[in-house]
Amino acid sequence: MTDAQQHLLLVDDELAFRQVIAERLGDIGYRVEQAGTGEEALERLNEFAFDVLITDLRLPGVDGRRVLDEAFARYPEIIAIVITGFGGVREAVDVTRLGAEGFITKPFQFEELLHELSTAFEKRRLKSENAYLRAQLQDRFKLDSIVGRTPVMMRLFELIHTVSATASTVLITGETGTGKELVARALHALAAGPQARLVTVNCSAVVESLFESELFGHQRGAFTGATDTRSGLFERADGGTLFLDEIGELPLALQSKLLRAVEYGEVQRVGSVEDRKVEVRIIAATNRDLRTEVVAGRFRSDLFYRLAIIEIRTIPLRERREDIAYLTASFLSASAQRLRKTISGLTPGAERLLQNAAWPGNIRELSNVIERACILSDGRILGERDIAAAMSPAPVTGHADDDPNLMANAQRGHVERVLSQVGGNKTAAARLLGISRRSIYRRLDRRSPAV
Repeated sequence: MTDAQQHLLLVDDELAFRQVIAERLGDIGYRVEQAGTGEEALERLNEFAFDVLITDLRLPGVDGRRVLDEAFARYPEIIAIVITGFGGVREAVDVTRLGAEGFITKPFQFEELLHELSTAFEKRRLKSENAYLRAQLQDRFKLDSIVGRTPVMMRLFELIHTVSATASTVLITGETGTGKELVARALHALAAGPQARLVTVNCSAVVESLFESELFGHQRGAFTGATDTRSGLFERADGGTLFLDEIGELPLALQSKLLRAVEYGEVQRVGSVEDRKVEVRIIAATNRDLRTEVVAGRFRSDLFYRLAIIEIRTIPLRERREDIAYLTASFLSASAQRLRKTISGLTPGAERLLQNAAWPGNIRELSNVIERACILSDGRILGERDIAAAMSPAPVTGHADDDPNLMANAQRGHVERVLSQVGGNKTAAARLLGISRRSIYRRLDRRSPAV
């Protein structure tokens, strides 16, 4: 519905003022009805479902607060703007808590009222759009915790469904932050029963000398510190899934032992001669190109081919920009709920900034930016400056007197980061930084003198 189709109820006890406002609103397309008292307003609300309510607070008889209460009780989605000749911060806060979208103090310019109406409709549009996106995420554009609606993501969802029905070993490849662990969890959730366990190990985070014991377990006394017999990750994942994250970081010496366990489904605890049979589905993930690692001699070719029976590539964010709005809606909803904030959406400028950013850190970086913006924002809508601030690193601290090059270098680096976020658009960068285009060029030309 456009503004020209909106039905509006105008409530004010000053006849001349009311008629002027009603006439001007009618001239721009609103369908306006008037009420001079609170009682009359309640009658009108009882007869018709208005889209917009503009009411004075102080009315003879039933006051504006009662009119607001009744309006929201009947029509929760009505847009309400309050006007009053006795405005103050306290009253503004009070009517906002009642649900009013805007607050104007008399006397005011008609353009101020139009601005409040425009802002209210934009907030409502963003709220509706965000609700739509969340609804879509609950339907066909989400698999487990993976969000996407682009064709490449639809194909990824289909592949995950197909592969989950087999017991084949899977290798998930892709850049950092593209959701490799989410794919592993989705494969496990679709394939395994509710009691099956998913065991995860980060191959880059385990000390090499202890890794064999972590994977396969050990017998008491097998090495210094082995005071108890302990099962390894393979045994703990028996009947379920073992997810080997960052498999490209696995030391070469351990790769042959892993290969035997993957090929034969048998493990041997450190310090034991007994083979133990396990039924474990192996899912591995890496951000490295393992084919290159094989050629360089850093990864065993036989292990690579055993792991890569099925290879699934996760998609970097730059190749699925249409999903940014859906991912943002998901992250915004989760962050706002976790932080207990009533943030319902983003302004168009903020959305454009997110769409144009480079996102070298992919989905993880986007998630961090949205959470940071929610933490720092004190409004109900995230604006362009909220997002720009969340995307920028913490300011450099220090004094120019301590280092004459410090501030010049910091300013140049900050300008370059903002330019990267807006795709090189110097006009947009200047607007976000609050400086002129000429200042952009001047700061980019600053370089530290040679030492």
